[in-house]
Amino acid sequence: MAKKEESVKLLGFWISPFSRRVEMALKLKGVPYEYLEEHLPKKTPLLLELNPVHKKVPVLPYDHNDKIFSESHVILEYIDQTWSNNPILPQDPYEKAMARFWAKFVDEQILPAGFMPLVKPKKGIEVAIEETRELIMFLEKEVTGKDFFGGETVGFLDMVEGTMIPFCLVRAWECMGIDMISEEKFPGLSRWIKKLNEVEIVRECIPPKEKHIERMNKIIEKSKSS
Repeated sequence: MAKKEESVKLLGFWISPFSRRVEMALKLKGVPYEYLEEHLPKKTPLLLELNPVHKKVPVLPYDHNDKIFSESHVILEYIDQTWSNNPILPQDPYEKAMARFWAKFVDEQILPAGFMPLVKPKKGIEVAIEETRELIMFLEKEVTGKDFFGGETVGFLDMVEGTMIPFCLVRAWECMGIDMISEEKFPGLSRWIKKLNEVEIVRECIPPKEKHIERMNKIIEKSKSS
């Protein structure tokens, strides 16, 4: 069990799925922490000092800033290894490796495919939608027959995918008038999203929808004109 829990801090941004997933992990573990809101795209001197490499959130300074962690996947794993209660990652080596694989898939393939190619479709909007759905179908197969990707409880992949897809990209797609994940095409994911919304720590970390949609519309309009 880690010591000095009162010294845990989190630099985040309310709309960021990357910092929201770290909040979920801390809440699941019952770790007291101080949340420090960044007002991006402006970057505070503290953020630049603590994360000079990427200059992004989330950042987790711990033990009076003696230990500093950045990148959400790294932070999630550190939290899981430091506070052993309510495990986030699977204990089985194979299942753990696959959770990491699919988490990278969400952030590195679905995110790039699911936003700009839809905002400014070079091949046509229908082609862009279908290409995104083809990627999402891999996740549909992974969650079919399960309550959560982590099994019976929320785990590492649920936090990564949950913050990125239903509570980020789905809202962007809604702004664009796209019903990307219909219950007919994705019954497993649709069921998973409903189950996710029933979890208290998840609901506490979901950005307010009306405010989020307003911000998303601005981001989409700016992206179209860039």
